[in-house]
Amino acid sequence: MNNFIEIRVDEETAGERLDSFVSSQFTEFSRSKIQKLIKEEKILLNNKKAKVATILKEGDIVAFDKPDGTLTIQPQNIELDVRFEDDDMLVVNKPKNMLTHPTVLETENTLVNALLFKYGKSLSDLNGEMRPGIVHRLDRNTSGLLMIAKNNNSHSLLAEKIKQKTAKRNYLAVVSGNLDFETKTISAPIGRNPSNPAKMAVIEGGKPSVTHVKVLERFKGYTYVELELETGRTHQIRVHLSHIGHPIVNDTFYGGKQLGVKTTEQVLQAYQLTFNRLNDNILTTITLEPDEDIKRVLNYLRSKKG
Repeated sequence: MNNFIEIRVDEETAGERLDSFVSSQFTEFSRSKIQKLIKEEKILLNNKKAKVATILKEGDIVAFDKPDGTLTIQPQNIELDVRFEDDDMLVVNKPKNMLTHPTVLETENTLVNALLFKYGKSLSDLNGEMRPGIVHRLDRNTSGLLMIAKNNNSHSLLAEKIKQKTAKRNYLAVVSGNLDFETKTISAPIGRNPSNPAKMAVIEGGKPSVTHVKVLERFKGYTYVELELETGRTHQIRVHLSHIGHPIVNDTFYGGKQLGVKTTEQVLQAYQLTFNRLNDNILTTITLEPDEDIKRVLNYLRSKKG
């Protein structure tokens, strides 16, 4: 398996078909190309040949044949904004326009490259060589807080906290339209968009997905909200808000309006993490100020109020 890249299936991606999962990793390949690679055993599941429609389970290992056998992830001296650290874990503030971890197409300038430079092998490897230390993820253009595991035991414990909902993840966003509620729970199943595997959608048979929404401030045609994840599906907040007709401002991927204020795609930030520390069980909350995109949009909208 030396020439294979291994990726562990987590709670977020469990339940997907093998070909759909691989298509989301290799978006430049057609579904038929992916299916051909699976049949040719260039993509393996738990070190064995698998059928294209096999449903993935949490903990499965999907292995991709390296095109030239030379793909490696190099440490890079990129500044890390560390907001908490102990012997088991750290919490970092990921900036916008940075991938959480490398992909086959992009192997540089990700959060993982920065983590490898500072921590080397002092990171968990449960999720494979492409994702050392990564317990949960943020989209490239979503800034905010991420928990990073320094060893496999802490990785398992942190993942379980997220799964059991004892670790809370809160976000800020500006959405299109005037919400007709003060608080709302969106419960709608999410799965791969059948017509575009790079996108997610609310679909029949998708994975149960729950997002809690709270209005913070209202503007003409826009609303500032806080969101709390009860589950953690790919693009969950973006998909749920689009589904109820209030996509995130500048989230053009899911139908969001472009406000005319320059931002880096979706106006969304993972601004708060609450968890019990692993070494002493002390409840800890880490909170960020709104990022520059959110500040810029709010200043613009508030200026229109007057």
